Amino acid sequence: MSAQPNAAPLRIDFISDVSCPWCAIGLQSLQRAIDKVDGEIEVALRFQPFELNPQMPPEGEDAIVHLTGKYGISAEQAVSNGESIRQRGAQLGFEFDMGRRRKIYNTFDAHRLLYWAGQQNPASQLALKRALLRAYFTEGRDVSSHEVLAEVAEQAGLDGAQAREVLTSGRYGKEVRGLEETQTAKGIRAVPSVILDGRLLVQGGQAPEVFEKALRHAAATRNPA
Repeated sequence: MSAQPNAAPLRIDFISDVSCPWCAIGLQSLQRAIDKVDGEIEVALRFQPFELNPQMPPEGEDAIVHLTGKYGISAEQAVSNGESIRQRGAQLGFEFDMGRRRKIYNTFDAHRLLYWAGQQNPASQLALKRALLRAYFTEGRDVSSHEVLAEVAEQAGLDGAQAREVLTSGRYGKEVRGLEETQTAKGIRAVPSVILDGRLLVQGGQAPEVFEKALRHAAATRNPA
């Protein structure tokens, strides 16, 4: 299928959390799928906020303690699941260092910063999203810390001073809360949830082939109007 030069890009809403390992896997897979359809399907990727743990306190919580309590599994199961995730990430070129990910943090401020990056341009938002996932899952950094978030923003090519101002001012809090409520109203209860063209939903850390098939289907069944 050849791209239609006058057609609007296919919108992709990637609903996810910074502390969600399957979101990191899903993004890696989706980007591989986008690369596969490059030249055929033009896409517009946007990141939408979702908090797995909105009540998480500022100091965070030990990851194993949190996982065993939330999902009713043993510590051994939590470690085993982490190893499976690490292997899956490695297959897609994403490094999980589960030894460094000792805590789960509140991610609301990270979502505010992602919203701000999206106001700059989609490329900046994508760069920041990837940098935040790397900071948390690969480097084990505290993604609730304003200083860490500002440093990660700078690493992603954004203005560090502006990032700090956004974080300290509380800007975009209402916008992020509103978007989170919108996802809940749509029935989104788990992430990653990927909505193509505003109408087709793909959930979970699917393989690149699944995302590619979904992209092609979404592009082929778009309403011409």
